[in-house]
Amino acid sequence: MIAQIFPKEFQRYLSLPVLGQLMDLYAAWLHDKHYTLRSSQFELRMATRVCAYLKSRGVRHVTDIREQHMQACYCLFRRKFPNEAGSVRVLGTFLIERGFVRTPAAPESCRTDVYLNGFRDHLRDARGFATSTIRQQVKVAAEFLNYLRAEKRHFRLSSLTVLDVEKFVRRLGKRLGRVSLQKSISTLRNFLRFLATEGVVPSGLDHQIDTPRVYRQERLPYYLPWSTVEALLRSIDRNQAVGKRNYAMFCLMTTYGLRACDVVALTLDNIRWRSGHISFCQRKTGNPLELPLTPVVSSALYDYLKNVPRYGAFRQVFLRLKAPGGTLNGSAVTEAFQACSRNSGLTIPFQGANCLRHSYAIHLLRQGQSLKTIGDLLGHRSPESTATYIRLATDDLREVALSMPTPTKLQKEGV
Repeated sequence: MIAQIFPKEFQRYLSLPVLGQLMDLYAAWLHDKHYTLRSSQFELRMATRVCAYLKSRGVRHVTDIREQHMQACYCLFRRKFPNEAGSVRVLGTFLIERGFVRTPAAPESCRTDVYLNGFRDHLRDARGFATSTIRQQVKVAAEFLNYLRAEKRHFRLSSLTVLDVEKFVRRLGKRLGRVSLQKSISTLRNFLRFLATEGVVPSGLDHQIDTPRVYRQERLPYYLPWSTVEALLRSIDRNQAVGKRNYAMFCLMTTYGLRACDVVALTLDNIRWRSGHISFCQRKTGNPLELPLTPVVSSALYDYLKNVPRYGAFRQVFLRLKAPGGTLNGSAVTEAFQACSRNSGLTIPFQGANCLRHSYAIHLLRQGQSLKTIGDLLGHRSPESTATYIRLATDDLREVALSMPTPTKLQKEGV
């Protein structure tokens, strides 16, 4: 493979110290990861510098490379050659994936890991929380244990007081808003309740934590006027591959009100071209949803799938367009929305793509759709979640508002 990338000088790469015998495998690995020819040439050239660094550190054979060597090389490059440091990461990933560099053995489970694993099992088995919720709650619990230095100071948990907990809450309050702080305190209460059940901390601490008051639905959902949404879609440059992909993603969100996680989870099997339907499994609720494939969405998907090359055997519809190839995540949709907002020249004050979902709900409401229909399309479990959009339909609310009573002549005279 390296002979195809460097037809005239491939022998020089094969004779490099330490990594020369791996250069052909590395070139094939870059090709499998969908690096372009130019990018592959750059990565291979940077590998020669890594070889020189390893040789200067006394490494003579690939079996002598340790993860510490690659980490030290990355730190050096980041300080002296910041534009080339990423190549050290790429090479390190290749060495680890192919088993040439072994990662350090995981340390034995410590006391705090036992508490966190038990808390994770409790949230999953006893509380039935979703995976994402469990991950967030365990993260807060780990931060709390780290704050207490519970691993080195075993007595901290058995002698835990309300003052210790309040100090941690004040620390969280310096970087979190009211809503986020309330969620973290709720997690902390769950964790303290779990530890008290296990006999690790004194009982009753979970009832003595103050929490900021947050009123339900005190904030309105973010939304854009529908004319702005249409203008945003028109501003996307569909002559480029990234524009075709982004336009197709945002068409799905503005036509069906999908979440970003639903868009990136869409597979080729969900599109039924012959019957003219498209199906989704809503990631947040797990509810299946099958809807007609509209001409706008069908045209956008067809343009993207036909004209944008696909790499790898992925069934997901939307893939990365830059190396390394692979599927997208929800944050990629947010980044694409922010880029399109900047390029459109429109006044869009919101940073998240979820405002398109809220805009879609308001658009349906103003078209006369019932709240039940809107809630089913959006995948809401409770009607209260859908009813919040009524507060945004201010023009419609003005039509049903009662007129202001005017004082009579006798009331004016004080009779």
